[in-house]
Amino acid sequence: MRLTGKTAIVTGAASGIGRAVALRFLAEGARVVGFDLNGVGLNETHALSNSAEAFVPVICDLTDPSQVEQSVSDAMDHLHRLDIVFNGAGASGRRWGDGPVDACTIEGWQRTLDVNLTSIFLMCRATVPHLLAAGGGSIINLSSVLGMVGGDADFATHAYAAAKAGIIGLSRAMAVYYAPRRVRVNVIAPGLIATPMSRRAQESERIQQRLAHLQPLTGAMGAPEDVAAAAAYLASDDAAFVTGVVLPIDGGWTAW
Repeated sequence: MRLTGKTAIVTGAASGIGRAVALRFLAEGARVVGFDLNGVGLNETHALSNSAEAFVPVICDLTDPSQVEQSVSDAMDHLHRLDIVFNGAGASGRRWGDGPVDACTIEGWQRTLDVNLTSIFLMCRATVPHLLAAGGGSIINLSSVLGMVGGDADFATHAYAAAKAGIIGLSRAMAVYYAPRRVRVNVIAPGLIATPMSRRAQESERIQQRLAHLQPLTGAMGAPEDVAAAAAYLASDDAAFVTGVVLPIDGGWTAW
């Protein structure tokens, strides 16, 4: 119960890592407002929570500045103060034309950056004033191992890699700037995690055969709960002296 008495906004709360983080924060005692564009998924998260009254779902397009501002305002009407922000919303850009840089479409580039990077900027811009008003807090931004290391032909989505690397740069700049005002900003960089977003990798026999090399700790994909456990630590007072960190949750991928 490390988050008892704390309040949080979690984006991407309708499924996958975001849902696991929302449920873990609730289990640790926090009150949570979950943002996502998927209202059905948010309702499923609400149904799964052990304390349904402590979770409030908010449908929001995180790439729309006005929706983000209004949704954060609505969340504050419920929470009254803000201690934690977990920015977990994101998406693969393959559907929009992301790929190797010589093949990536302009639409694929722009849309992938909007969904994965600009959305985090917009959320941070809207929530940092509330964290400052509370005397400090914790921001945790979800990146990827592909923001840290190059991806070969199996992971050649260069707009996605650029967005995830941008999250790291933005977060570390924020960490330094806001540290004197007690706002901690950290990054989690997952490897392959079994979520709806990673279905392509889950169904690829080639990628599954590579897991023993890519993620040698288990030779398997991680679980959303593995990431949620790290987020709970970074959100809690156990991490009171931690800021600007990029924490891989990757079964050893980035240790090579």
